[in-house]
Amino acid sequence: MNYKVSKTLKDNKKSIIIMAVLWVFFTIVLVAPIGYSIGLASQQGSFDFNIFLENVFTELVSFSSITRVFGAEYIGYFGKTLLYFTIIYLILGFIGLFKSRPKHEYTDIEHGSSDWSENGEQYRILSKNKGIILSRHNFLPVDKRGNVNVLVVGRFRFW
Repeated sequence: MNYKVSKTLKDNKKSIIIMAVLWVFFTIVLVAPIGYSIGLASQQGSFDFNIFLENVFTELVSFSSITRVFGAEYIGYFGKTLLYFTIIYLILGFIGLFKSRPKHEYTDIEHGSSDWSENGEQYRILSKNKGIILSRHNFLPVDKRGNVNVLVVGRFRFW
């Protein structure tokens, strides 16, 4: 089970970095104006949806709420909006990472490669340095007893 978590994190390093950068971008561009508009709509004691709608679109376009949201009367609304946004963003991020996890231990490993063997198991049969070339570090010895037939899959180009 641990291989799934480690392989998921290893395979998705770029995606996680992009998700973090997008979180910062959305916080500045989206969460700050919405938090500021919620603060303006809640100044009379109850939330007025019409005031919210009037202000949210103008604040999204003007980018002036980024500095005003840190005022004493709006910081609480910004904090709550950021908390809710972060929770939803993390849930969606974990769903994405969960969907990209490997299905089993041998996902993305070539069938028949020596990557399946561990601690030099393949060298009980193969040689490290001489014989018929199978891969970069694996040779089939010609002095081996038994079957030394080799099937070459691929093509050779002679032009």
